[in-house]
Amino acid sequence: MEHQLAANDGENHLHGGLKGFDKVLWNGEEVRSGEGPAVKFSYVSVNGEEGYPGNLTVEITYTFTNDNELKIEYVATTDKKTVVNLSHHSYFNLAGAGSGDILGHEMMIDADRFIPTGPGLIPTGELRDVKGTPFDFNTPTMVGTGIDQDDEQLRNGGGYDHCWVLNKSRAGALELGARVHDPTSGRIMEVHTTEPGMQFYAGNFLDGSIVGKGGKVYEYRSALCLEAQHFPDSPNQPQFPTVVLEPGQEYRKTTVYKFFTE
Repeated sequence: MEHQLAANDGENHLHGGLKGFDKVLWNGEEVRSGEGPAVKFSYVSVNGEEGYPGNLTVEITYTFTNDNELKIEYVATTDKKTVVNLSHHSYFNLAGAGSGDILGHEMMIDADRFIPTGPGLIPTGELRDVKGTPFDFNTPTMVGTGIDQDDEQLRNGGGYDHCWVLNKSRAGALELGARVHDPTSGRIMEVHTTEPGMQFYAGNFLDGSIVGKGGKVYEYRSALCLEAQHFPDSPNQPQFPTVVLEPGQEYRKTTVYKFFTE
């Protein structure tokens, strides 16, 4: 059976459609946790919403732990076979909002391969070795070192907007996937996740049209995203880890953003 989804990004479907989960009203409740203050958000995406089959029940718990972490736990179930790939899309500038670009941030991504993209930033299906390319962040490297190199993949994304294939000791293990350090402030952020992929987006499409907290304007490359997830376009790439959720199964993922200073 075919299910038609909205083409809301050129010919492609992006971020769950015209009204993705970032645009709907969730129920929220305080959760008592020994780890720190927490809130659980819940939402039921009804059968056919944005073209997706199944009544999908989703719970996401955010915990600000006593160890300066933002811990995000995802749980979902469905009553019909469907696809689901949830992520977190916060922008970060460890020097502070309005403090310039993130090109001086030092990045480490624990990944020996990344996923090249073609037209429309859609994955080609290849898992390419990062060695000898601007995509090698296995040792801490300034974001600006390679972002403007003459490289086809960087031209496709206007810079970094790709998914890295994380090195995992075993599938589903909660492990360090990326680390960012701002030498000026000394702030460090680590991203630990159970997910197999890490989308690194360097704010290439920020253009100063968005004004954030405190009246700070979000300029070109003024922040970055590290989105732990399954690989983009997985439903159309059978060699990628599956994002299919069946009735009776439970989707359960965890990502932790940990903050500290040198």
